[in-house]
Parts: sequence; structure tokens; C-alpha cells
Amino acid sequence: MTNPEVVAILERIGDLLEIKGESRFKVIAYRKAAEQVRDLGRDLAAVHREGGLDAIPGFGAAIAAKVAELLDTGSLGYYTKLIEEIPASLAELLRVPDMGPKKVKLLWEQLGVVDLPGLAAAAAAGRLRDLPGMGEKSEARVLAGIQAMATRSDRAPLGDALPVAEAIAADLRALPGVVAVEPAGSLRRRKETVGDLDILAAAVDAAPVIQAFVSRPDVGRILGQGPVKASVELVTGMRAQLWVHPPAHFGSALLYATGSKDHNVALREFALAQGLSLSEHGLKRLADGEEIRFATETALYAALGLPFIAPELREGRGEVAAARAGRLPRLVESSDVVSTLHNHSDWSDGKATILEMAEAAIARGLKVLAITDHSGGLGITQGPKEKDLPRQREAVRAAQVRLGDRIRLLQGSEVEIRADGSLDFSDAALAQLDIVVASMHVSLRQSRDQVTARMLAAIHNPHVDIIGHPTGRMIPDRARADLDLDAVLAAAATTGVALEINANPRRLDLSDVLARRALEAGCLLSINTDAHQPDHFDFLHFGVAVARRAGAEPERIINCWTPERLLAWLADRGRP
Repeated sequence: MTNPEVVAILERIGDLLEIKGESRFKVIAYRKAAEQVRDLGRDLAAVHREGGLDAIPGFGAAIAAKVAELLDTGSLGYYTKLIEEIPASLAELLRVPDMGPKKVKLLWEQLGVVDLPGLAAAAAAGRLRDLPGMGEKSEARVLAGIQAMATRSDRAPLGDALPVAEAIAADLRALPGVVAVEPAGSLRRRKETVGDLDILAAAVDAAPVIQAFVSRPDVGRILGQGPVKASVELVTGMRAQLWVHPPAHFGSALLYATGSKDHNVALREFALAQGLSLSEHGLKRLADGEEIRFATETALYAALGLPFIAPELREGRGEVAAARAGRLPRLVESSDVVSTLHNHSDWSDGKATILEMAEAAIARGLKVLAITDHSGGLGITQGPKEKDLPRQREAVRAAQVRLGDRIRLLQGSEVEIRADGSLDFSDAALAQLDIVVASMHVSLRQSRDQVTARMLAAIHNPHVDIIGHPTGRMIPDRARADLDLDAVLAAAATTGVALEINANPRRLDLSDVLARRALEAGCLLSINTDAHQPDHFDFLHFGVAVARRAGAEPERIINCWTPERLLAWLADRGRP
């Protein structure tokens, strides 16, 4: 039994126990155990053979014994008895937005609903609205949630895939005789979701590299192994492929494997116009058949008379023509970002003090840190209410005194855009803050007219400087709000309000496509990590990747401006 299979059963047990109404601590125990297995990074069966299940954090004696039974027999008596009592398919209903364990139990007992098709049929027939705690709006949300689930893909979020690929690449680079290793494919282009992990290595002798790859402790199954290529399934369920090429033509192989298909087609057509044939092996002169190898992509592009085209731009969106005309943008880099303007501390749902967040920002070379805790109206975050803002300002000032001129602190707020379009703080309170980020967290499933009107009201409020995670999406679980993007972008361009690229890999909001549209509309952008603890500042590169895919230059991103220019911009907007 593989790690993902064990994870699925442990999670299913936790879900079914919750529906049954068992102790919250018992439910949490199974979910924590599932999380430990998911993050283990080793084959659980191998750990069991070594007698190490009891040493896994979160594994008490009872859970360790159940996991051992699963691994030894492929089944679990406890789980079998549980699903005799409660249909296992009920757990799938918990994945539907607006469906908690009490509602699932109610649907099962009152309507005989036991699975997603049954839920969809009951909702479509209008049978949910009359149940206690439901109603027409709740029924509509259930239907919308089921439809959203049907559109999900099995691609991994970039935030999950990238660390895995980078760890594999780092290990392979350390091998004797390996000249270069690079992840390729959609991962290298930094698409927001990724299929299989494609990795290329350059080495004269491929055999030891292939062997090291398939022998990794996080490999669950070897799917294929040849002289220069291998494919594996990791213990997490993710799949990875490795190709080993001679160093002399690593560049052309990397370019081909990076893609996209549309970019490669555009390059091949450009090469053909010059009497050249382009393939993963390099260039071939059509006149005499002479082949030219390239150790680097830069050399290959140069041979075609083109500057290097960044992987993030290789989507067949006119980048080859732009390169020919000398119009490629000077893409933003992480080193260009000197300010982080949307962050949280323990004044709301953050995990660190203002001073601890500031020290972490300083360690990463940042020059300006805005503390923008949630406004108090978003109850779940326990943020400061309007009356608490003067006291928080004093805390920010005290931290500034201790930090000296190593960083500039700003007191701000991530103020909630309420369901009726009003903001959570009064205009008088907002006017006293150094910076204001306005965001929507609730009622994201309102009609297009309603949700757009809310957003436009916030953008036109003279005290709002940035719109945080503008569409409200979460990858892969929540689709973006149904905004009229043309109206939103036009308003932001007119008012000068910056639109955020939220670098949290579960958000990446704006998306690259919408960020490109924002730039074309004349909008300013702001790349922020939305940090809730110090290590969240390390999300920055994800947001930068989105901006690069959008073709963004530092000039259009307010976080890249000098502190003096940023503060002058805020002053022009009426900030203290």
C-alpha cells in the first residue's frame, strides 16, 4: 500500500468520525496522522519494515497499529466496520463548499443522500432548501460548489511541485560527473499548476545519474528505466521523469523540454526561414545537413539571432516576434522587490510579533514593511477593531525605535470589503493609516453585478491604496469571483489603486493572464507575500514568477520603487 493510499484512508476515517459526531480530538488525531504520512518524504512501508512507525510524530500506539495492519494486509478492520455503519462516500460531500459534517449527516438521514451525484440531484430538484439550516441560497451554493469540483484537474499546484523538483535537482547536481541539472516543462515556465515533473541533466555517463534518481528514498515505484531516461512515482503520488543528455547539446534539449509547444513551433518556423531545422538535438543546416550542438540555451538563441527569452515568457504569445524586434521587457526579478506591503502579525491571525516580522524582512534585504492586520470585522482573524488602531500604532512606533533605520515600518490594514460594498473601518480611521489594502474574503459567490459593485466601491474609495488578492481565488479549491474585470481594471487605472499579485502559492492572485491584462489597461501592480509568519516572506519568488509571466517590468510594480518614491506616492494619495 502506497503513502497516498494510506493518507486517503486516514483522512476518510477522520471525515467519517466527524460526520458520526465523534470526539473532536479523535478526528484531529487521524487528520494529523494523515498529514504526517503526506509529508514523510519516505516510503511508509520501508519505515514500517524498520520498526519506525511509533517514531512518526502524531502516531500514537493505536494509530501506529492500524497503519501497520494496513501495510501488512492491505485492509483495516476498523475502517471496514466504520463504513458498514456510515457510507464511505459521505466523506466526499465534505469537499463541497458550504457542506459541514452536520449538514452531511442531515442529508443522509433526511434525504438518503450518500454521494455527490445524489447531492447534485437533490439540489437540482430543490429538495435541500426546506431542510433546517439550508434555504435557497445555500442550495444554490451547493450546486455551484459541485460544478466547481467537476472542473478541478489532477495537476499539482506550483507551490507543491517546485520544492520537490528543486530538491531532486539539487541532489543530482551533487553527483560526480554531472555538469548541469534543470527542471523543465511547465514547472520551469512557472505555470500555476504542474503535471509530471520533467528534469534534465547533463552528464557524459548517464547510468549512475539514472541509478541515483530511481534509488531515491522518496521514490515509491519505478515506472520505467532506460539508458538515458527514467520515470518514477514518488511516495506522495507525484510523478517525475529524468532525461540525461550529453553536455554538448544540453542547451537545445533543455529548450525543447521547457516548451511550450507554441513557443517551440514559433522558433522552428523562425529557424526554417533562415534555412535551419531546429530540434531537441540542436540546429541543422538544410543546405548541407551540418548539425550544430548547443551546450546552453543562450548560445542557441544567439545562433538564431535572438536574445535569450526567459522561460516564463515562452507561451507563444508573441515573444519570438518581440525578441526579433528588440522589444522584450526587462522582467522583474526578486532582487528588485524592496518593499512588502501586505503582511500580518499577532495583532490578527499572524504567528509572530511586529518586531519578529520586521527582523525577518530585514534578513531578506527588504527596506519597507507594512503591517496590515485584518480589520476586526472579519471575525475569524480576531484583528484590531477601529478603537485598537492607536494602540497598534504605538506598537509599530516602538518597534521602529528598536530597529532604527534598518527598515521602514508602516501601520496599515487589510480592511474587509463587506458584502454590501462598505469598508470595515470608517474613512476617518483609514485616513490615519500609512497604507490601506482592501480585500474581499466573504460573499465571493455573489452575482457579477453585486461583487463588481463592491470592488468598484473599494477602488473608488480615496483611502484605499491596494486591492488585495483581487479575485479571491484559492488553488485548486476555489474559483475566482465572477468580477467584471474590464470595469475593475479600468477603475484601478483611473484611480491609481495598485492591484496585488498575491505571492502565496495557494492564491497567485492576480493570475498571470489577468496581470497582463492589468498592465495593458495601465494599472500599477503590487507583489506581496501576504505573510502570516516570518518564513512566508519566502513566497516572494512565486509572485515574481506570476509577474514575469505577465511581462511585468519593475517600473510598474510599486514594491520595486525606492522607499522614498513609494512614500512620496503614498503621500500623494493623502497618506500621513
